[in-house]
Parts: sequence; C-alpha cells; structure tokens
Amino acid sequence: MVKLRIEKVLNNNVLIAEHPAYKEVVLIGKGLGFNRKQGDSIETDSVEKFFVLKNEKEQENYLKLLPFVDHELHDVIISAFELIKQRTQSSLNEHIHVALTDHLMFAVTRIAKGMEIKNPFLVETKTLYRREYEIAAEVVQLIEDKTGIKLPVGEIGFIALHIHSSLTNKTLSDVNKHSQLVRELVDMIEEQLKINIDRESIDYMRLVRHLRYTIERVVSGEKVEEPEKISALLKAEYPVCYNLSWKIMKVMQQSLKKKVFDAEAVYLTLHLQRLNKK
Repeated sequence: MVKLRIEKVLNNNVLIAEHPAYKEVVLIGKGLGFNRKQGDSIETDSVEKFFVLKNEKEQENYLKLLPFVDHELHDVIISAFELIKQRTQSSLNEHIHVALTDHLMFAVTRIAKGMEIKNPFLVETKTLYRREYEIAAEVVQLIEDKTGIKLPVGEIGFIALHIHSSLTNKTLSDVNKHSQLVRELVDMIEEQLKINIDRESIDYMRLVRHLRYTIERVVSGEKVEEPEKISALLKAEYPVCYNLSWKIMKVMQQSLKKKVFDAEAVYLTLHLQRLNKK
C-alpha cells in the first residue's frame, strides 16, 4: 500500500497527487475530489476505485481536455471507463482516457449540431471485435440513460476500436489500418470470385476472423508450418482460389511491410474454396 499526497484538486473527479515512484500523477475517479483538499493523503489500496495516469504526455493531454468537457458528461465518461474495466477484467492503457474522452466529447457536440459521421468499418468492427463491440454498445446505452443523448450505431464501432486499442496496446491508427485492410481484402475476394458475401453470415465471420488472425501473425512475425504436399494439391485442384490467395498475400505484404509466410496461402485457399463452392 502506498500513500499519495494530494497536490491539487481540479474538480470532483480529478486530482493531481505526488507518487513516491512516479512523482506527479493524475488520479481520475467519480467523486474522487469531493471533500478533499491539498495536503490530504489517499491510499493506493483503493486504486480499483480510480485510474492513475503516470505518463507525462497523457497527463498533459488529459488536463488540456478538462476545461472543455461538460461536468455531467465527464461523470458519465468516467462511469464508462469503470464499466469497460469491469467487463474486460483488464487494466486499460492510459491513452484511452485521453483518446476516448476526446472522441466522446466531440461525438456529443456533433450530435447536438445535427452532424453525424458515418463509420465505414462498422460491419468489420462488429465481426472482428465482437466482445469489444458488445461492451461499446453498453457504453452508448449508459450515455443515453445518464444524459438522454442517443449516439448513432456507428459510434458503437468507434468506441469498440478504442477499447480494442487499449486492451492490446496497439495504436488506434494500426487498429484502423487493419480494419481497412480486411475490408479491402474482402472486396477483392468478392470481385475476383464474382460473389456477394452476406455480412451477417457465418461464412463472412469465419473469413474476416481468419484474415484478422493472419494479419496478427504477419505483424508478430509468427511462422506457420506448411502441411506437406497440400500446397501442390491445392494449386492443381483449386487454381482460381490458390492464385487469389497469393494475390491477397501480396497485398498484405505491401500494406503491412512484413513478410507473409508461404504456408498462409494454404489456409487462405481452403477458406476461399469453401466460399466459392457455396
């Protein structure tokens, strides 16, 4: 247990405190600043009740946001972080406090002005990150229950990406880039095989998840073992799907700037053939 000394109470939800290891930290929690003053102590055994920003850049960016966030909305956003943490049973990357607060603040402002930003990757996000999407839907419902503001369904997708980014420690730009790549590859498959894949079907879900895990393997450099003799067999039996799988691998390689192992072609061909057959 560590005792932190409160340096400054910014509002009911945010304090600046002195930490023995991290020096100055920002503490965020619902009602955390109520009835507290400079010089008071706060113990870290209650850390489950609040979030600690240790990174100087994240602290700076978060504090810059505070004057522009409506107090009622800020309360709800902190409740949303608590909900996300509870549902994921995970610690969140500090960056989500800045990124998601900023996003929700502007989303609410846009709604008030009658503006809506379309989410081009909503279907992909729902399929790729189903658990994050379910939690994001709860966040949107929480905001409506507490403020009366109904965010459009596209916002569920945006919030889900923020949650996934935080849980995996990936940048939001990388998460968006991978979603965009998956969409590009699915469009390519439909065009080359001259098929339309039902976005609500189990086939679509399997394909998108396979592409996602392939991308993750490529990014991490994980090598996939190639089943003996299957490659030559698939090339002979399913030349259209086999050739398409190699085209997909080239697009992945160019987009990710990473080597794609030959064995990926085998597993991609099997997926494509199942779609083509149907």
